[in-house]
Amino acid sequence: MTTTNFAGLARADVEALDANDPLRGLRDAFHVPDGLLYLDGNSLGPMAHRVRERVRKAVEQEWADGLIGSWNDAGWVDLPRRVGGKIARLVGAQARSVVATDSTSVNLFKVLAAALQLSPERRVIVSERSNFPTDLYMAEGIASLAGRGHELRLVDDPAEIPAALDERVAVLMLTHVSYRTGLIHDMADLTRRAHDCGALTIWDLAHSAGALPVDLEGADADFAIGCGYKYLNGGPGAPAFLYVAPGLQARATQPLSGWFGHAAPFAFDSGYRPADGIDRFLTGTPGVISMSALDAALDIFDAVEMAALRTKSVALCELFLAQVEARCRGLGVALVSPREADRRGSQVSFAHPNAYAVMQALIARRVVGDFRAPDILRFGFTPLYTRYTDAFDAAAVMHEVLASGEWERPEFNVRRAVT
Repeated sequence: MTTTNFAGLARADVEALDANDPLRGLRDAFHVPDGLLYLDGNSLGPMAHRVRERVRKAVEQEWADGLIGSWNDAGWVDLPRRVGGKIARLVGAQARSVVATDSTSVNLFKVLAAALQLSPERRVIVSERSNFPTDLYMAEGIASLAGRGHELRLVDDPAEIPAALDERVAVLMLTHVSYRTGLIHDMADLTRRAHDCGALTIWDLAHSAGALPVDLEGADADFAIGCGYKYLNGGPGAPAFLYVAPGLQARATQPLSGWFGHAAPFAFDSGYRPADGIDRFLTGTPGVISMSALDAALDIFDAVEMAALRTKSVALCELFLAQVEARCRGLGVALVSPREADRRGSQVSFAHPNAYAVMQALIARRVVGDFRAPDILRFGFTPLYTRYTDAFDAAAVMHEVLASGEWERPEFNVRRAVT
């Protein structure tokens, strides 16, 4: 079904799509408040019911009763590897190539330092100016810390990336799916181009993992990072993850040499010896309660084929895009996401001159997306729990908010701390 076909659907047609959706039963696994059209899973996924039970067990049994013994008896010590193995299946990697640990920013610091150490004669990190700011901030910081003439080279258009790759480049650092527009980079092609000039690649999968098929090994990617609280539904501030290609694990070293990355952490040696394999990218003691929540949330993916998830994701996005453009023509919104479905992740973004106020008015109407500066209305579609009627109804409410000028009310124009 094309976008044009979606524009002409009536609500009864959309209800039929929900009734025939092979993934419709997965919504019951989540707590989504009644009457809420939640299109912000690309910022924070909702809580899975099994997470509540798992956290209760971790607190009331494993911690309260098991105490220190739960590191062994409840398997706390294995959580980073166990959770990493579950994520590995979703990103096209071997289980022992992914570990859950720390935050996305900290993991980026670790893998960026490792990549630069593997190419000491090279001094340039290439990325996009529109990359997620924390990625750029971390690259700026590590370039300054290296103190050997390292620089961050930014391009303004994805088409400029190949030309920015030369013999001085150590690392190509990109977010696989743009947080602003949803544009999907061709991971395999850009990784090949980086390798052709002798550079390594780091891929940020924050808007990819759990949202669409990813094949790190098939793309020959070197390093990857990602978070656990968006499409993986691990909860606010959930542990992040990192990937290191099997062929690099024995040579790559990271600077945050904490005791969980030691070859024998409970030998309590005074000197550091890195663990074998991916374990050397661990640092300190894992957050057991938050890691347990993520572990439970990931179990939902056991019954999900990523190809089926992607098929529904594309359909949801196409429906919303078509309905918004049909209903809101002439009301100031302009599509900034790629129009072609195969170039777009699981989100649709529109620009509007007063995007912040418009989004606040939508949220007041219980349509939850988010705002990204300076003018982006961003809507994420998570096929595990998003219904076709959610996309259809959200477009109708968006028309009402824009056509009525409701967004002009003073309370919608007061910036809050988190947007």
